[in-house]
Amino acid sequence: MAARASGPDKPEGSNAGLLREYLAYLRVEKGLRPLSCEAYERDLLQFSEYLEGQGTTLTGAAQAQVAGFLEHLAKHGVESRSAARKLSCLRGFYRWLLLDKRIRRDPTLNMESPAAWKVLPKSLAVSEVDVMLERAGTAAEAPQADAIALRDHAILELLYAAGLRASELTDLNVADLSLDAGRALVRGKGDKERIVPLGRASVEALEAYLKNGRPALEKRPTSRLFLSARGRGLSRGWVWRLVKQSDRDASPHMLRHSCATHMVERGADLRTVQTLLGHADIATTQVYTHLALGRLKAVHRAHHPRAKRANA
Repeated sequence: MAARASGPDKPEGSNAGLLREYLAYLRVEKGLRPLSCEAYERDLLQFSEYLEGQGTTLTGAAQAQVAGFLEHLAKHGVESRSAARKLSCLRGFYRWLLLDKRIRRDPTLNMESPAAWKVLPKSLAVSEVDVMLERAGTAAEAPQADAIALRDHAILELLYAAGLRASELTDLNVADLSLDAGRALVRGKGDKERIVPLGRASVEALEAYLKNGRPALEKRPTSRLFLSARGRGLSRGWVWRLVKQSDRDASPHMLRHSCATHMVERGADLRTVQTLLGHADIATTQVYTHLALGRLKAVHRAHHPRAKRANA
C-alpha cells in the first residue's frame, strides 16, 4: 500500500495526490480495467470538488459531508442508480484509507444507499428478442450468407444466452469456448473469471461461425474469437452499433438485462442469476426480484378468480 501520512485525520496537502495513489492501487492491486478506473476517478473528483466548497478535504470528510453530497446530487437531478454507484465508489475509497490508517473513522459507514432498485433496468420482451435473433439467424442461414452474417448472428445469440457485457464479449478468445460442454470462460470486472452456460441456439451459431465465418476473417494468427472484416478484434462501441442496427431501441446491456429478467420470470433463483451475470454482490441482482414480482402480480390479476375488480 501507499506510504502512510504522519497522523490520522490530518488533511493531505493535495486531494489530487491522494487520488493518484488510490487509482494506482485500483489498477495494480485490484486489477480494475481502465474504463472502470476512469469511472472511479470521475466520481471521486466530483466528491473532492464538493468538499472543497465545504472547506474540507477527502481525509477530513465526515458523514455529514457524504450525506450532503448525496442531497446535492438529488437536487441536481442525478438518478438514484447513479448516486448509489457514487456512494459505492466512496465506500471503497474510504475503506482503503481506513485500512491504510489514513483516517480513524469511515464517513460512509451505515450510510443508507439511494433506492437504486426503484429505477428498474429496461429489458426487451421475449417476442422482441425472438424477432431480433430470428432475423439474424435467417441472414446467417441464407445460401449467400457470408462470414459477417455468421459472426453477427453468433454475437447476438451469445449476448442474450450468457448475459455478457459488451467488453466481456470482445475479450473472448477461441480457447475460452468449450462448445462440446456448452459453456464458455468469461473474464468480468476486476479480471474475475466465471463459467457461463451457452444453450443450444448459441452453440450452433458459434459452431457455424467458427467453421465457415472466422477462417475467412482471420488475416493473421490471433486468439480473439470475434474479428472485424480486417481481421482485428472488435471494440465495445462496435458491438453496441451492431445491436442498435438489429433493434434501434436495444443495446448490449439491454440484452444482458433481458437474459436475467426472462430467467427470473421463469423461476430462476437469484443466486443462479448472480453467478451467470458475474455480480460481486447479490444486492445488485436483487433488482430482478422486483421485475419478477411485477409479472407475478399480473399473472395473479389475470388468473385468480377474486383478483379482478368489478367492471374491470
